[in-house]
Amino acid sequence: MQAYYKTDAPKKPVNLTLNSDLLKMSKDLGLNLSGLAEEAIAKAVRTRLEENWLKENAEAILAYNKRVESLGVFSDGLRNF
Repeated sequence: MQAYYKTDAPKKPVNLTLNSDLLKMSKDLGLNLSGLAEEAIAKAVRTRLEENWLKENAEAILAYNKRVESLGVFSDGLRNF
């Protein structure tokens, strides 16, 4: 899957506030909090970008779907399935 952000961008320290019990458990389990946070944030960003794209292109998608419903697609006469 192609990244939608610069994966080689430099890391930047941040401060987070987390539930203390959850933090202790994660440390006891040897979890990489930075890696987990980055994965979760990347997933949330991707989801939001996809939602925004669908909203921005909703009118065009609707128009295309109506066109396909009424006229079909260009390869209708060429397909064997």
